Amino acid sequence: MSISSPLGVVALGCALLAAAILLWFLIRRPLLGGGTKIMLLLGLGVFPLGTAATGNITGYHATKLRSFCGSCHVMQPWTRDSDDPTSATLASRHARSPMFGDENCYTCHADYGRLGTITTKIGGMRHVYEYTIGGYGDLTEDEAVAAIHIRKPFPNSNCMQCHSTTANGWLALPDHAAVVDELRADHVSCMGSGCHGPAHPFSQGGTPQ
Repeated sequence: MSISSPLGVVALGCALLAAAILLWFLIRRPLLGGGTKIMLLLGLGVFPLGTAATGNITGYHATKLRSFCGSCHVMQPWTRDSDDPTSATLASRHARSPMFGDENCYTCHADYGRLGTITTKIGGMRHVYEYTIGGYGDLTEDEAVAAIHIRKPFPNSNCMQCHSTTANGWLALPDHAAVVDELRADHVSCMGSGCHGPAHPFSQGGTPQ
């Protein structure tokens, strides 16, 4: 959790206030009058709930950052490519766009739909498991590049959240118009050979890893 954000400051402040109230009660042992009960309500209820709420929101936003993805060393080859201003890969080009910026990993890989945020975070917990228990944390970067693959083909629907395939400018390109139905049906990959190429330099056969 970053305390540089306003909500991070609020979370830390609530935690400190709750701790101060509990220490005051344990040290002073005041009588359980009305004022003491209000203080305990704040220290045991209101401020801890404030910490939990603001801390979870701050943490959620922190996990959307590319720097968070690169905090596992095995993912650093991918994040370095995104950070590279000279790279021509889709990942790097999207990272340079103000629409994606530091959240390009999450924006492109997130599941969409009604429960998209939940399913994305559940998938993220699987990554934590694989890194801490599944052995990926012991890999070198070179071993990680060879071993880490995307679990399923990257769906065109993720691309179509921004590239709708209905805009006149998009359809005006003959290559787009020729395969629009196949793209929408996910029969042809946007990142296939002869199209936009791999999203990352380590992708093979048009399937991002």
